[in-house]
Amino acid sequence: MNLLELYNLKKYFATQKAVDDVSFGIQQGDIFGLLGPNGAGKTTLLRMITGIFYPDSGSINFNGKPFNTLKDAEKIGYMPEERGLYKKMKIGEQAIYLARLKGLSTADATEKVKHWFSKLEMQSWWNKKVEDLSKGMSQKLQFVTTVVHDPKLIILDEPFSGLDPVNANLIKEEIFNLAKNGSTIIFSTHRMEQVEEICNHIVLMNKGKKILDGTVNGVKQEFKENIYQLKAAMLPEHLMTDVFEVVKLNNNQLLLKLLHESKPNDVLQYFIQKNIQVESFTEVLPTLNDIFIRQVEGTETARTFQHIN
Repeated sequence: MNLLELYNLKKYFATQKAVDDVSFGIQQGDIFGLLGPNGAGKTTLLRMITGIFYPDSGSINFNGKPFNTLKDAEKIGYMPEERGLYKKMKIGEQAIYLARLKGLSTADATEKVKHWFSKLEMQSWWNKKVEDLSKGMSQKLQFVTTVVHDPKLIILDEPFSGLDPVNANLIKEEIFNLAKNGSTIIFSTHRMEQVEEICNHIVLMNKGKKILDGTVNGVKQEFKENIYQLKAAMLPEHLMTDVFEVVKLNNNQLLLKLLHESKPNDVLQYFIQKNIQVESFTEVLPTLNDIFIRQVEGTETARTFQHIN
């Protein structure tokens, strides 16, 4: 079941088409990647989903019904890329205040904030002011204020910005736990390696339009180029065959591309006939970063093989 459905959304500013006829759905429990370069329309789209902007045309369904800004806003947690915290306020009080704005009682807000502060090792910060926090500490506080009211839909715009690897991993694990417990998460970023690790479905936007939509594995399969990596006990310098072409040869490791109607088994048969022991043979799929560049910049060929040693 889709928690969120967007139908033909459009949003124009003067002559700029910020979002131009975008439609897609997000299933409940998904960790969904919303990708695109700067100016692609991601932030405008997120602001329509949260009710900050109204679309010029099109519609949004939330939890099976037309989106109602007043009723549904409390079921959404939005962590924008820009900081939205009160600098002079103590962070414990601030987290409780923001939780109450989302409909929690003072007692429930206090209990949940203390629970999250404990999970993210923030208890000692309770009486600190936001202006005294580092960028990473401020980011953890924003994450807490986004999820503290148990929203059905969580929108995270560059959530790992400013976090060291330990705290980034801590937040990542909580994202997985939230999804496992039924929350639906929209993860907006330009860091493709994070998307590959975290998301199960992606949409790629460019110049206000949706240009790619699918599961992470499905998208990578769609753009694969029949490139394989083979490792052997020893490889000759010259490999002549009409089964594959050599993309890169590095000692006993070979990157190859299948030719014509050749199959992976044809490659293995070739080396068996030459009495060469194959230690490993795996397909190399393009990274999301390769695909992103190809689609956004119009690059003819993915450069997956440049990343192989």
